[in-house]
Amino acid sequence: MSRTKAGSPHNPRGKERFHEEGATKTVASAQPDLEAGIAKIRDTVRTLKPRPGVYRMLDTRGDVLYVGKARSLKARVANYTQIKGLSNRLKRMVSQTRAMEIVVTNSEAEALLLEAQLIKRYRPPFNVLLRDDKSFPFILLRADHQFPRIQKHRGARRAKGEYYGPFASAGSVNKTLNALQKLFLLRSCTDSFFRNRDRPCLLYQIKRCSAPCTGRIDEAGYASLVGEAKDFLSGKSSAVQANIEKQMARAAEDLDFETAAILRDRLRAATFIQGSQAINASGVGDADVFALAAKGGQIGVQAFFIRGGQNWGHRAIFPKNTGEVDEAEVLADVLLQFYEEVPPPKTILVDRELPEQELIAEALCEKAGHGVFISIPQRGTRRKLMAQASRNAVESLERRLAESGTKAKTMREMADFLELEDVPQRIEVYDNSHIQGDKALGAMVVASPEGFEKGQYRKFNIKTARTDDDFAMMREVMQRRFRKLAEEDFGEDGGGASTAPEAETTPDAPARSASRSGGHETVWPDLVLLDGGKGQMSSVRNTLEEMGIENVPLIAIAKGPHHGREGREVFHFPDGREKTLPVNSPLLFYLQNLRDEVHRYAIGAHRAKRSRAITASPLDEIPGIGPSRKRALLLHFGTAGKVRAAALDDLKRAPGISDSVARHIYDFYHAGG
Repeated sequence: MSRTKAGSPHNPRGKERFHEEGATKTVASAQPDLEAGIAKIRDTVRTLKPRPGVYRMLDTRGDVLYVGKARSLKARVANYTQIKGLSNRLKRMVSQTRAMEIVVTNSEAEALLLEAQLIKRYRPPFNVLLRDDKSFPFILLRADHQFPRIQKHRGARRAKGEYYGPFASAGSVNKTLNALQKLFLLRSCTDSFFRNRDRPCLLYQIKRCSAPCTGRIDEAGYASLVGEAKDFLSGKSSAVQANIEKQMARAAEDLDFETAAILRDRLRAATFIQGSQAINASGVGDADVFALAAKGGQIGVQAFFIRGGQNWGHRAIFPKNTGEVDEAEVLADVLLQFYEEVPPPKTILVDRELPEQELIAEALCEKAGHGVFISIPQRGTRRKLMAQASRNAVESLERRLAESGTKAKTMREMADFLELEDVPQRIEVYDNSHIQGDKALGAMVVASPEGFEKGQYRKFNIKTARTDDDFAMMREVMQRRFRKLAEEDFGEDGGGASTAPEAETTPDAPARSASRSGGHETVWPDLVLLDGGKGQMSSVRNTLEEMGIENVPLIAIAKGPHHGREGREVFHFPDGREKTLPVNSPLLFYLQNLRDEVHRYAIGAHRAKRSRAITASPLDEIPGIGPSRKRALLLHFGTAGKVRAAALDDLKRAPGISDSVARHIYDFYHAGG
């Protein structure tokens, strides 16, 4: 069984194998046993009660196929046994189901929130999914310092302070931050940098900080600036501007032209922020606007973020797995998954009635801790906002379809050029990174027709191979990547060569991808690209053959005889053949982009590893010794080497080190003495 082209160098026996197995067996493998799935669901229904909760459907590997919620678990799950009422999509899901997991909740709203959490964690192929992109950026005005810092923030909101957002992109939040620094002169430096200043930094010189670190402004004056910043970010921008105008006029009357010039610059910064709002959202307050567009079997959702009557950007969302799903249901799923990461505002504007709209609002209210209202705007500013969001949704989807058409053509050209059976749905690209063998690691990036799948990137710390041998390092990476797949296939077949499975023959079947529950070790790639030449190709090919793995498409990308000349890449095939592409070929640009991405990821991971090694201390090796004790030891002895050489009595005299801890440290270094 192979995904590669029958009769091609990757799979010379593909066609014969198909005929040997026979058409009946092939059809059976493409259509899993529907009755077995129904039987398993019926077994589960017998144990269920009419209570709210969440159910998960699992396949033979234990990977999650689908996550759903129910007001009555018994009634909802029983519906899957009524085959005549199911769509083709749900029939495929039932036919692959071999186990179910149930979680009972206190209410249907709680089940709805749990469903969104589990969908984000497992990314099941039969649920509507948001792409696993980076989290949205926020502006954080910290509250854990007498002179609060203003900064960009992503990820978990653990720091104490006020969070303003979300912003649509890092670019939009950076522009706003720059303007806010000019407007309110708040510090953006870290606390350690702040503590160690004895004179103002450059930001003070260019009038983007009030220099509280050196006492150029007192605590009361800085608190006044912080208050103005909070008012401005909360939607009271007009009042803030009016106050600055009064101060500027007063300074001018007092002939204090230097202060007046500073206030003039601050006023310009406020005008810049408001002038950069491409959308008039005055009077709307805090609201998110969602509009959906559908065309060519694809769906796009445009989201506008309005906070304090200011437009903080917009983003196009293109959910996956939307086939045979009602458009309103898609939008409802998008909202629930979107607000799994982002705190809901008080108002959510949508362009259509949602299924269970009141329940969704109740669930979001429970999550946010305040009232959340979902409505369809009918008139006024809100209606204009929705019309603009709808236009943007249509235009974004049309651009995506045009780009997809171009990309689809490139992908088809790639399949032909690399002699693949079909367009690869999962491309894995590999590279190594080290400096003279030091801190060596291998890197894998994953790409699909939709782009890079950054949640599936992996790095491999080199453990056994000689780090001055690139070929040996690549062999170790391949062994660790494919060991589990090879073992599973040997276990099923009782020995012999392990081969990549046939691609799903159902046209609208979900693409195979690494689920959160299974991981990359359980998924076969459709194409493996290596950053290297003949040596890397030979090393990887031999390694896979030794593991009994055949018919995994391999291609190595080398820069050609003149490494400095872009566009002269040589593509090495497993049978020793070489190919090149025209310098201006779109396919060449695409393949170069794949190679450059793995190179970037490998170098970044290597630099991070080196940075950690630079800041590491020999005292880190002692179990049970935390940061405070390490600091006390270093302050007392001066260096880690002196701690190692210290006598037991000397260790006991160190401040903060008890007799038992001193004995523990001494025994750690003198266990063999």
